[in-house]
Amino acid sequence: MTQQPAPATTAPRIVVGVGPEEVESALAFAADEAVRVGCGLHLVHAVSLVPPGPDQVLLPAIDLEAWGAERLAEVVKLADDLVQGAVPVTHELRRGTPVGVLVDVGRTARMVVLEHRHLSRLSRIVNRTVAGGVAAHLRVPVVAVPSGWHEDRRRGVVVAGIDVPDRSAEVLRAAMAEAHARGAQLRLVHSWSLPGPYEEALAAEEIRRWSDRSRAEVRAALDALGDLTAAMDADVQVVHGRAAEALVEASADAELLVIGRHDPLVPIGSHVGPVARAVLREAICPVLLASPRPHRAVYHP
Repeated sequence: MTQQPAPATTAPRIVVGVGPEEVESALAFAADEAVRVGCGLHLVHAVSLVPPGPDQVLLPAIDLEAWGAERLAEVVKLADDLVQGAVPVTHELRRGTPVGVLVDVGRTARMVVLEHRHLSRLSRIVNRTVAGGVAAHLRVPVVAVPSGWHEDRRRGVVVAGIDVPDRSAEVLRAAMAEAHARGAQLRLVHSWSLPGPYEEALAAEEIRRWSDRSRAEVRAALDALGDLTAAMDADVQVVHGRAAEALVEASADAELLVIGRHDPLVPIGSHVGPVARAVLREAICPVLLASPRPHRAVYHP
């Protein structure tokens, strides 16, 4: 098992989860972020020694660790090429499940970054994203970067998904900090809908009234944070429809989508919520899952 010593700096590092599949997009995002803020980049690969299924080949632990070390070395080289010595790159290989290892390592991180593959409809039924599992148990931001995303897709817009406006302070703060750091426009997206039978009975005037009220609530939540410039410049969009669909559509011309997640209630079995899971599956841009509560290592551009 190999491990490179941590850098001398005490600033929180950006942690990148390294697996057997694509990691280039997550690495590009994390490297750019680390260089921008001047913090270390830490690569973590988990070797899970679980009993194999009937269709798997039993490999000795030493072979799995050797393969993991080789894979990690490949990614370290990619990271070194990306940061060009601007920030330290460290790495470690650990035994355990990807979620368990990343939760442990990520507790003191500035951010945890993972690559997310778009899965087939059948795969969605039997798979939950590592990003969702990690985000359910960490207070720091977790970013899921879609495979195939590149830095040249920056659009100059940071989108924040606002669920319940008066309980969205952390999402708003995270999105404001990201928009400011990137020199991007802040766009707030809030959606609303009613149960099926009520939706069918809504007249155009009622839809407009509901939307106006929702827009005022989002504006009030933004004003409550005290940043008058951000409040004046933000683009508030209210959508009559399903939240996940509205956010996925908004991700098409964004460079980052910031959404909230459920506050874990129990140590095992917690989840990020159905909307967040749906957005993680389908979003076109990187998705930042904001902490439900403040964290000392978060948002220091």
